[in-house]
Amino acid sequence: MPSLPEGRVLDVVRAPAPVLATPGETVDPGAPEVVQLAADLLATQAVSPGCVGLAAQQVAVAWRVFSVDVSAHPKTRTCHGKLVLCNAEVVQASRRERGREGCMSVPDFTGDVARARRLTVRGQLPVTREWITLETDAFEAVALQHEIDHTNGLVFLDRVPGPQAVHPRRTYL
Repeated sequence: MPSLPEGRVLDVVRAPAPVLATPGETVDPGAPEVVQLAADLLATQAVSPGCVGLAAQQVAVAWRVFSVDVSAHPKTRTCHGKLVLCNAEVVQASRRERGREGCMSVPDFTGDVARARRLTVRGQLPVTREWITLETDAFEAVALQHEIDHTNGLVFLDRVPGPQAVHPRRTYL
C-alpha cells in the first residue's frame, strides 16, 4: 500500500442518511483530497471496534473509495491486509452463500445476505493510481462486496431477501 498522510478520525453516518443511497463518483486516486480520504478511512476504521471495512459514503462523501482490513477477523482465510481501493468493481464472483452481515451505518441490525465466497476485484490504489486485481475468498470476499455496494449507494439491508432476514444486533457484555 502506498504511503498515506496522517488520517483523521471522521464521524460515521447512519441510515437513513441520503448519502448512503448515493452512488459514488469515479475519483482520481492521486488527487490530494482522495489520498487524504483514504488515510481518513483507515484512521476511522482503526478506532472502530470490529470494523473490517469503511466506504466513503459512510463518512458522508459520495465517492468510489473504501478501506478494508480483515486481518484480525476469525473467519478470514485469504487476507490482503490493510488496503484502500478506488473505483473498484467485481470482475468475477462465484460460490454464493448466505451469511450474517452488520454495518457501522446500521448499528442496531444485522441481516442475512447472499454473497459470493470466491471473488476477483479490480481497483486503483490511492497515490500511485496503479490498477490492481485481487483474488480472494471467504470473509474477505464478503467484506469487499459489502464495501463496493456502499460505493454504489447500497447498504446490506438492500440485499436481504425480506424482513424475516433482518435481526436485532446482539450486544455482548
